[in-house]
Amino acid sequence: MNSTIELLAPRYDIAWYPWAVQYFFMIAISYASLWLAAPALVFGKKAWLPTARLALIASVSTALVAPVALLADLHQPLRFWHFYAYANTHSWMSIGSVVLPLYLLSVLGLAWLAWRPALQEQRNAPGLSGLLAKWLSFGNGATPKALVAVVGLAALVISSSIMLYTGAELAIVKARPLWNTVWLPPMLVATGFIAAAGLVLVLNRVSGLGSQAAIRQMLYVLLAACAAAGLIATSWFLDGVNAQVGSVAAALESVRHSPSWRSTALWGGITGIALFAAVIVLLTRSPQRQPTLFAWAWLLGLVAIHMGWMFRWVVLMDVQHVARNSAGFHHYGIPAGSSGILGIVGTFGLWLAAILLIELFMPWRQAQQGGTSLDAQASSDAIAATNDSLNTKQGAPNHG
Repeated sequence: MNSTIELLAPRYDIAWYPWAVQYFFMIAISYASLWLAAPALVFGKKAWLPTARLALIASVSTALVAPVALLADLHQPLRFWHFYAYANTHSWMSIGSVVLPLYLLSVLGLAWLAWRPALQEQRNAPGLSGLLAKWLSFGNGATPKALVAVVGLAALVISSSIMLYTGAELAIVKARPLWNTVWLPPMLVATGFIAAAGLVLVLNRVSGLGSQAAIRQMLYVLLAACAAAGLIATSWFLDGVNAQVGSVAAALESVRHSPSWRSTALWGGITGIALFAAVIVLLTRSPQRQPTLFAWAWLLGLVAIHMGWMFRWVVLMDVQHVARNSAGFHHYGIPAGSSGILGIVGTFGLWLAAILLIELFMPWRQAQQGGTSLDAQASSDAIAATNDSLNTKQGAPNHG
């Protein structure tokens, strides 16, 4: 007797839209930038002040935009209050709903303390800038450096919780072997530092700050972050190749016959190696040539930002192409509306608006570890003199 068995696979919509990519990307840049600002603002390393000022504006702007993308990804943003009305300590998303507001407040608190001395200095400025400075400076008293350090340390601790929860809420999903691995959370952190260092390099260029010290420091951060990401990726691959069972082995098996996944892995590997090699080339050039070469470091920053964003796109979107209940892969076309291209562009536009507002009304270029407005001016003069001295010693061209 001949018989036919029909297998029907239901159609599943993707769970996370590109909004999630934007959230994971923005929040990673924020916590990584916070750590890049910590040496100067928390631990008092004056040589890191130019980097800290750039990193702080990056951390604040992305911290403001990231929750907006997260709310949009809920599909029904007004239901966010469910996290608080029906708290679940066994859910990483529920834990994140508590940690994220604390993180945002701590970053804003650190930024206010770092900008307050300069705000005090512009209290008598005409127009809206002076009015905001009067409201935000809260008097003429000095900003205690100990308070800046305490708030900064609290922000760093909370940012570590952000790193943990954003990685864990993916890694616990057993239905997705490509997510269900201990290698994913540290990879998210490593690529977050790559993107954050790249953004600092770009901001250093477009803001006109042009700090040679910041460029050198960020190149070293890129070197370390790329090396860490390469080590994690290699360990993840070897874990899957050498294991017969386990989530990593299942993950490799699920994409073994996919040309698109092979090309993605090849592109990511080549880009990472090229970025790593380019950074080494810049750092090993002679002191006479370094100022000229450093002028192009912002291009490496763009590549680093691309790496950080693309990794999250692959992890959050491409992984959902792999069928869970049948063989093969599902096709996903990016829609043009708010759940697709418009949402991606809109999020970056919102971030740009935040940057421009900070540029217009906040004296972020004078950020420091507490003190008074006079200290801020003296610190800025000292940093400028140091940069001029470095440029002279390294053979930078003198334009009069």
